[in-house]
Amino acid sequence: MPDLGKYADTVLSAYGASLVLLVALVVVTILRGRKVRREMETLETRMKRNG
Repeated sequence: MPDLGKYADTVLSAYGASLVLLVALVVVTILRGRKVRREMETLETRMKRNG
């Protein structure tokens, strides 16, 4: 690990915050994709029944 000197806390907290935000973005994207897929399947089922 490189010597960050007096900025170690700042740099490491920035890396930590970035990692948390990146993970949150991935989780939100996956959950939204699942929701959209369910809605599309529901619409497709309705379309097949109606015509």
